[in-house]
Amino acid sequence: MSRPRVLALVMAGGEGGRMEVLTDRRAKPALPFAGVYRLIDLPLSNLRNSGIDDVWIVAQYEVQTVVDVVAGGRPWDLDRTHGGLRFITPEQRRDLEEEAGWHEGNADAIHQTRDHIRELDPDVVLVLSADHVYRLDFSEVVAAHLDREADLTIVSTRVPIDQAPHHGVVVVDDDGRVTDFAHKPEDPPSDIVTTEVFAYRTTALLETLESLARELGSGSSTNLGDFGEHLVPRLVEDGSVHDFRLEGYWRDLGRPETYFAAHMDLLEERPELQLDDRTWPIFTRDHQRLPARVRRGAVIENSLVSPGCVIDGTVRDSVLGPGVTVAAGAVVEHAVVLADVEIREEAQVRFAVVDERAVVGKGAEVGEDLAGEVSTEDLVLVGMGAHVRGRRKLRRGDRVEPAGGGRD
Repeated sequence: MSRPRVLALVMAGGEGGRMEVLTDRRAKPALPFAGVYRLIDLPLSNLRNSGIDDVWIVAQYEVQTVVDVVAGGRPWDLDRTHGGLRFITPEQRRDLEEEAGWHEGNADAIHQTRDHIRELDPDVVLVLSADHVYRLDFSEVVAAHLDREADLTIVSTRVPIDQAPHHGVVVVDDDGRVTDFAHKPEDPPSDIVTTEVFAYRTTALLETLESLARELGSGSSTNLGDFGEHLVPRLVEDGSVHDFRLEGYWRDLGRPETYFAAHMDLLEERPELQLDDRTWPIFTRDHQRLPARVRRGAVIENSLVSPGCVIDGTVRDSVLGPGVTVAAGAVVEHAVVLADVEIREEAQVRFAVVDERAVVGKGAEVGEDLAGEVSTEDLVLVGMGAHVRGRRKLRRGDRVEPAGGGRD
């Protein structure tokens, strides 16, 4: 039996507005993760480890920030003459002027890419988000999808029921068939949600999108929106959608609270998400930095400290990106600090996310001690390149705009 041809579409086009100041200057997939990675590194590494090498990144917001971190696909051996990595962005065409414009959701983005997909003619179109963290062998998903002769296979997972309204929710029968689907329902019918990984039979995907576009379209808009609005419900209605359950760690990092929580997960004694497993490596563009320098008198407890950091102060239960400096007398606790941040003498940073190249001035207080589950409204977010003045106090929920973006 010949090996099926799989096209992977990595959806990296959303504006990421729910991440607030953290995505003012970058696309969400380009956000750093675990100090030395970017969010998009994880799905690309899953694809590489699964042996899938036709990979298209669908992007439109701050595209250059994604291009820069992907580095032509070299870290994942995707820089090749045939197949490999390709960027798909909105385009204007004389023969499709009525459809020209920005992608209006991920289903619309695929519809606008349909001619390219037909030209490649894959057996399976594997669609995945660029901002979720998990480990998954996609070849197993593809095999199950083909074995069931499904139009769509949804990779799902279980979450606490109070989190289900943030996701697409599925109902699955005893045979693994998806019998119902609800898009971000207020009253979810189950705790089984999509992981935003979908395997489509190519003809079913394209034919359903074209049918929906004819029904819903008006003027220059297809009104297809995102997968969960029309595409997935229509396929579920037609009766050939199956479930593939992801057992193990999965998080959607689409909100500051989940972005923060995923970093805190990495600090557990035995993290469920293993990023240093040699049998399933996570690849990224190399950081050309010296090892971290820990000076006499510094205190570091239960933290991840990246190359290039210089620590004179105290760091506890935190994740520091490359090149962070923590001066003598400064304290960083329960925080995510991205690359090249300067934390000056006697400053305190707690329950905060501090973006790249920001400066926390002498004696400033960023955030405060929190107990229990931390929400987006509790966290302090400091934007890229911002300067928090010395002795300034930022309390829970405060936001500091990126440099040049308004107030400091």
